[in-house]
Amino acid sequence: MTASPAQSLAQDIAPAQPSTFPLDQWYVAALAWELTDQPIGRTLLNHSVVLFRTANGKVAALEDRCCHRALPLSNGTLEAGGLRCGYHGLLFDEAGKCVEIPGQDKIPGKAKVAAFHVVEKDQIVWIWFGSPEHPAPLCEPPAYAVHSNGQYLFDGSVYHYDAPYQLIHDNLMDLSHLGYVHLRTIGGNASIHMNARMTVESEGDVVRVVRHMPGSVPPPTYLAAYPFKDTVDRWQEIEFHVSHLRIWTGATDAGTESLDDPARGGFHMRGFHGVTPETETTSHYFWTIATNPQSNHQAIKAKVVEQTVMTFDEDKVVIEAQYKNMCKLGNGPMIDIHVDVGANRARRIIERLRNAGR
Repeated sequence: MTASPAQSLAQDIAPAQPSTFPLDQWYVAALAWELTDQPIGRTLLNHSVVLFRTANGKVAALEDRCCHRALPLSNGTLEAGGLRCGYHGLLFDEAGKCVEIPGQDKIPGKAKVAAFHVVEKDQIVWIWFGSPEHPAPLCEPPAYAVHSNGQYLFDGSVYHYDAPYQLIHDNLMDLSHLGYVHLRTIGGNASIHMNARMTVESEGDVVRVVRHMPGSVPPPTYLAAYPFKDTVDRWQEIEFHVSHLRIWTGATDAGTESLDDPARGGFHMRGFHGVTPETETTSHYFWTIATNPQSNHQAIKAKVVEQTVMTFDEDKVVIEAQYKNMCKLGNGPMIDIHVDVGANRARRIIERLRNAGR
């Protein structure tokens, strides 16, 4: 396979060449609760990074390589003064400067490692690598009020995918697959999913897909979490950003509220999906799911999270099998169908930003 990820699903999908990710973006590096009393080593956009909290709770990110003998700093330990290498004990502060060498008073000026711009916001840890033209952030990282406004209960975790990140985008931008892949959880009638009224809008680097499915039978996850009376009016609102997606799904009892009302009630699931390339062929998928229980709050939240994990497990099997088959069979032709409009627009945005060096 030689072609980079294409603009259309019908074109060849293959690993990109090095440094062809959109660079002038904030990407998700971790969920806030991952960073406790141990450093975490992670490869993000081909950069080897160690993430950790300082003694005052601030998040830091350094190159995961000691400047002395190249041991990953993620193999080290956290102390009040910073991150100590697990080989010879060099101590590095949050800026990557070596501040102590055991048994040696003089610290060479070159005893330092690269530090990356990192910000914790709404319990999401964002990192900026930037392009050569813009090594410093051009903007603040995105806000995600769902995590901080007190209206929802939420939890989440991270998956590692043996597949390129844009295949995850494709999956999230097209929820018609729910009726086939997720019958045990958030699926429902496959015909209703495939024939749902859908609108797709684009503005700048954002794509928004809205799907309405009135008169649906509520799927297992919905029934487990909310006291629906009979059939429901379902909605799916997907918002694509280059580094993450926001998906609002849910339902109301059929005929009780307008699905165009942004303040509608019923059962809500608000998903945050931080899709960060690890390499050209592997990815990190940081997710949270938020919901609005009417009673038994913690039990319902736990049920929604459990069902969401089952759903994502099913997606992971499909996406990794899809990519494995692409690698095995090569550049065979693929067609587009009506549900691919949103995913194709997202791919064109990625391609435009890559071509522009952004």
